[in-house]
Amino acid sequence: MLKLKDKYQKEVIPQMMEKFGYKSQMAVPRIKKAVVNTGFGKEAVSKTGDELKKLQANAVESITLICGQRAVLTHAKKAISTFKLRKGLPIGAMVTLRGQRMYDFLERVINVVLPRSRDFRGLDPKSVDKQGNLTFAIKEHISFPEISQEKSKQIFGLEITVNTSAGNREKGLELLKLMGFPIKK
Repeated sequence: MLKLKDKYQKEVIPQMMEKFGYKSQMAVPRIKKAVVNTGFGKEAVSKTGDELKKLQANAVESITLICGQRAVLTHAKKAISTFKLRKGLPIGAMVTLRGQRMYDFLERVINVVLPRSRDFRGLDPKSVDKQGNLTFAIKEHISFPEISQEKSKQIFGLEITVNTSAGNREKGLELLKLMGFPIKK
């Protein structure tokens, strides 16, 4: 089986050139980056100082293990009293993957994580936006093989955004299908 990057270069580019009539290989859409994001804002509000630090460390460590790149904390941009949220409070963690790390991560997601997810029947084609970017969620981060279910204290979800250079929905959807993403018909 071909690696994701090799598959793109050997299979996807010729098929996209044929279908959409691109004159150059450089004009064919490609995957630019993958953003992995999690939010723990609900839990962060009710925790005290030390508990909050442990929660943050756990989330950052888990995402770092999953992605192979250090995660950064995201902070609340403004205070919302209804949610007991203060400006500057850490409410999530994220990683932006590019290049080879991105291809390795997406390959694991397509071949290992999504098939291991409970009740998975494919990604909804409506999750591709007007620019051809795919955004989907994984309910439990423990479906990644790097995370030990016994050691994991909290289970949190991940949001993954795959950013493409497609420019429109049709080309982005076709690119993702050819790359091997399990998108429903």
